Amino acid sequence: MQHRAKKRFGQNFLVDQNVIQNILASINPQKTDNIIEIGPGLGALTKPMLQYVDTLNVIELDRDIIPRLLLNCQPQNNLEIHQCDVLKFDFREFCASRKINGDLRIIGNLPYNISTAVLFLLLENRDLIRDMFFMLQKEVVERISATPGNRVYGRLSVMIQTYFDVSPLFTVPNLAFSPVPKVESAILQLVPNDRFSKDIKDHKSFENLVKNAFSHRRKTLRNTLKGLCTEEQIQSAGIDPVQRAEELSVADYIRLHQQSL
Repeated sequence: MQHRAKKRFGQNFLVDQNVIQNILASINPQKTDNIIEIGPGLGALTKPMLQYVDTLNVIELDRDIIPRLLLNCQPQNNLEIHQCDVLKFDFREFCASRKINGDLRIIGNLPYNISTAVLFLLLENRDLIRDMFFMLQKEVVERISATPGNRVYGRLSVMIQTYFDVSPLFTVPNLAFSPVPKVESAILQLVPNDRFSKDIKDHKSFENLVKNAFSHRRKTLRNTLKGLCTEEQIQSAGIDPVQRAEELSVADYIRLHQQSL
């Protein structure tokens, strides 16, 4: 039974056993862990993971690949498959039905075309999560972990770094996949961190402020935050209104948020 990779699902299957073992070592799965794998594909990581945990839940959109996944993972008595779009998966209902409280471990190889949307969905569900390990395009990992002043530092960098400890682990060469993609990938670890929880009074308004700040990267904060922050409020946060979004640290955005309320 063969499965041809589908471009519309961004399918590139991991085949390098050394990389698979390195990922498993990074995750260090334990018997009672509540792990959800996003996009198991043909089961390169799923199959060895099943040896470590009592139950492994996986979310797979491509219904055509599931028979091959089941075949590759035999015997699969501890594998639970949720055939759906991860962006429509109800993580809260899943945790409530299993009495899981803030202890999800989420792993997966996220296609480029949905990676940002998935990360923002999980950010909204961060209180349910212990940690996450993702394979992403290397450039996405660079964006997430970028520091102020870096050309790829942006909204994604600020939002993820606000709520998570970010740890790029290692690069995965394109030859580790079949079919071979044109780009390198990297493994990223994210661990929820509540260091700013007392400072952010309203998540939606904070998110909106960051989004507006980066809406026109070449414009100054005085212009991009018009209607959200006055020049006086920007100055009260210790920031020059003629600065641009990419010059501000996460802590700067926290202070801006506090002044804008």
